[in-house]
Amino acid sequence: MNKLTIQHVKKRFGRKQILNDVSFELAPAKIYGLLGRNGAGKSTLLNIMTNRIFANQGQVLLGQTPVANNQAALSELYLMSEVDLLMKHTKVKDTFAMAEDVYGQFDFANATRMLNAFGISEKDTLAKLSTGLRTAAKLTVALNVNANYIFLDEPTLGLDANHRELFYQELMRTYEERPRTFVISTHLISEVQQLLEDVIILDHATIIKNEAVSDLLANAYEISGPADLVAEYTAGMQILTSRQLGKIQAVTVVAALNDHRVLPDQVKLAHLDLQKTFTALTNGGEKHE
Repeated sequence: MNKLTIQHVKKRFGRKQILNDVSFELAPAKIYGLLGRNGAGKSTLLNIMTNRIFANQGQVLLGQTPVANNQAALSELYLMSEVDLLMKHTKVKDTFAMAEDVYGQFDFANATRMLNAFGISEKDTLAKLSTGLRTAAKLTVALNVNANYIFLDEPTLGLDANHRELFYQELMRTYEERPRTFVISTHLISEVQQLLEDVIILDHATIIKNEAVSDLLANAYEISGPADLVAEYTAGMQILTSRQLGKIQAVTVVAALNDHRVLPDQVKLAHLDLQKTFTALTNGGEKHE
């Protein structure tokens, strides 16, 4: 299984720069999170990677082979998105057959089991399904298709809490049984945090973070206490967010802390989760002098 490389990709729609010199690699058999605010370019990037739209500049390589207009390379990539490309009268079982025709070796038995778990009949048409069940049907295809790179763009759209939990369980089941690379683009960051190994964060058309989730969170902190002591302790740090109630202030930083800084007794450090870290990173910031 070859790595997937995105090299210096740029994309503009009219005067709006959607992606600006985006480069990163996806390794075989890992689960990535692709995170960004609305309009950050996540869906555009996934569509470029799977040859649905074209970059203005840059390229996508599978191993050493360009993906663009290369059917052999594209047969290793599958994108499930919230955009419905199939006719609404298409039956669920026909989506399985289409996946078999394009990719081969579709896992019909496991797909049927998943449909039953979601409460969907393979004879249902997409038009008869609610938004959530239509998402579940599309997820069933994505988790059983014969591809080495599976891209899931907002994969929980319309799913209720029970079906979201079922999806996460099924994702981990298929990942354990047949390791391959999954890229999950979602706004439900707190729900997928435990699934992700690496995270790629897009903001203002560029990648601002690309690293292991564990490494990122090891350096993500909320620092709180009396405002004057917090300001003293964080002098010179990049402050991402700040809130104050009376004389008590809480700030967030994503950076390695200097061991030589003396932490006042009244100042507390707490690690951030991935949702709060993402919010802090994409909310701008200021520097404490």
